[in-house]
Amino acid sequence: MDDLQPAPEAKTASLGETSEPRVPHQLYALKDSDIFLVADSLGDILGLGDGLFHNDTRILSRFTLSLGTERPSLLSAALGQDNVYFTSHSTNQHLPVSGGPVAPPGVLHISRKRYLWGQRLFERISMVNYSRDEVILPLVIEFDADFRDMFEVRGLKRAKRGYKHPAEFDGRSVSVRYTGLDGIDRTSVISFSDPPFRLSEHRAEFMYPLAPESHLELYVEVGLEPGPTPTRERFRKHAALARFSMRARRRHGARLRSSGRLFSDWMAKSRSDLALLTTELTTGPYPYAGIPWFSTTFGRDAIITAWQVLWLDPSLAKGVLAYLASRQATEVSAFRDSAPGKIMHEARLGEMAELGEVPFGCYYGGVDTTPLFVALAGAYADRTGDFEFIDAIWPHLEAAMGWIEHYGDTDGDGLIDYARGRDSGLANQGWKDSQDSVFHSDGRFATGPIALVEVQGYAFAAYQAMARLAALRAEPQMSAVWSARAERIRTAVEARFWMEDKGFYAIAIDGSGEPCKVLASNPGHLLFAKLVSPERAARVGRHLLSRDFAPGWGVRTLATGEARFNPMSYHNGSVWPHDTALCAMGLSHYGERTGVVALMAALFETAVNFEMRLPELFCGFPRLAGEPPVAYPVACLPQAWAAGSVFMMLQACLGLEITRKAITVTDPRLPIGIDRLWIDGLQVGEDLVDLAIERHGNRILVEASDRRRLIVR
Repeated sequence: MDDLQPAPEAKTASLGETSEPRVPHQLYALKDSDIFLVADSLGDILGLGDGLFHNDTRILSRFTLSLGTERPSLLSAALGQDNVYFTSHSTNQHLPVSGGPVAPPGVLHISRKRYLWGQRLFERISMVNYSRDEVILPLVIEFDADFRDMFEVRGLKRAKRGYKHPAEFDGRSVSVRYTGLDGIDRTSVISFSDPPFRLSEHRAEFMYPLAPESHLELYVEVGLEPGPTPTRERFRKHAALARFSMRARRRHGARLRSSGRLFSDWMAKSRSDLALLTTELTTGPYPYAGIPWFSTTFGRDAIITAWQVLWLDPSLAKGVLAYLASRQATEVSAFRDSAPGKIMHEARLGEMAELGEVPFGCYYGGVDTTPLFVALAGAYADRTGDFEFIDAIWPHLEAAMGWIEHYGDTDGDGLIDYARGRDSGLANQGWKDSQDSVFHSDGRFATGPIALVEVQGYAFAAYQAMARLAALRAEPQMSAVWSARAERIRTAVEARFWMEDKGFYAIAIDGSGEPCKVLASNPGHLLFAKLVSPERAARVGRHLLSRDFAPGWGVRTLATGEARFNPMSYHNGSVWPHDTALCAMGLSHYGERTGVVALMAALFETAVNFEMRLPELFCGFPRLAGEPPVAYPVACLPQAWAAGSVFMMLQACLGLEITRKAITVTDPRLPIGIDRLWIDGLQVGEDLVDLAIERHGNRILVEASDRRRLIVR
């Protein structure tokens, strides 16, 4: 099959860059299946990076409430603990009084409560008059649907767009339709429980007389097609369905409780964020990467997220592996950066992806996703003993290894590397995929093909996983082959990436064979993969826990003093919670506990400053007494692998490993300030096991409901 060509009018750009629009207000996100909403504290959509999106298309680009010409004054806004409801409370500016003067500010309470269900937005607007006079309430709702593709919202320009049809009205609703250049019709329908006294293409006006101490409610729905008239009964019925669905998703896997209320809240909110982002596909549950920019299937993000919660909920890993196996590449395409056996980087459903204006309809430009896929399969088999599933995906695992060996090493030097096929793809194809993330110590950018250090660790883990699985499948010859290849890549890493003078590993080796001698967080992932010797792991660990890397909120992506260090950058000095968690898990593998507990405390205290949830990333400024961490302005929140970080960090603190036969706890530590932790319903083989972990002075005691399953070292 020929490569798909980008449309000539498309402006190409590296989307690892953060060109997303800055939104000047705190944003709140809701999600249901393939539809999600981002709005400000008042509940308004202003048409910047916010909106109601379906399948990478913005179907609501403006949605504001005002009283006459004035926006209400915000009182408070919040998401529910379970992420189902968003509620905003506000009050009025001046309002006209019936037959008299103007009512003062602050006499009218306005509550906007909303949720998503069945690919539809439901909203209840409640208004209460606390004054002693009747007021005239001039309620105005403005709306628009621009049907912009997500990549347009993120900053890409198009020379040509499809056709937006004239709006259609029926007295209580407005229907807007857009026919894309791909020939697909996309529709947005806004409906009201009361007929507005004036309704136009972008505006609904209501005039309510509101007696003293009385209240009224207006119901609004926005969907992809017309529906019944919004009513109180519909709002309540579908709200109950939304909460029931979320409750069911949150109950997957073991349950966690602690003696610390805020710590328990953090764990609960993280579970809610994962439940919010997880979509039930035909292949099983799959965590979408993050809202707003990455609410779709990403390979790397989903694999890491599934690994973070593997000890708690193996079903997520199974769903991820099944889906990625179904989207495995079978052909060579420079435009999509694909080759047989390669595992998908991301998939998009918007107009630009459908037309090939961007390669991300099903894009394979991630050099690390394929070895991570195999390594996760091995970890899943170790954890569950589900060899029937492993047998089912075995051809996909073999094909992935075929890509590693035949396409992953483009220059034959024994290292897995990358160079994008077309300028429309990602310039850098590891997890640090911005254009400026791989460079030499003098600031020069690396030229391809580039071999990232952490990718070699993932490949090492993949080889080891295949060796274990082949042995279990009674294939001793292939097991020996995989083991030998794992040792070969270990030897290559130790010989070519190690910098003795720095006591650390280079971030990469460029196309000319020159190491990029930069101190970055990437080698922490080598520890996660258990590739390095204990002696070198200790030296790497000292760096990662030093002030150059650890500013007090987590692990920086780049050490201070390095060329291109910038604490406000996307990948060159910021802190990513998932990166911190992988580094912490790597340190734990080599026996480090004190530093891991300190990193856990740092992320917890970060979460406290972000309303008990961790963003995709935040700035890497040093921690100062009495000051919070500095937010990164366009970070996704929630983000799946940020939400999953607490669980990998906790596993690292406890030195916890679970197989199909036993729970092993090695030199456990509890997080700072937590004296008791309960883990209920851990699946071990066919049994469910409860753990109770308690601090007694300087000792940590571990008890299990089934002592036969517990090993404490």
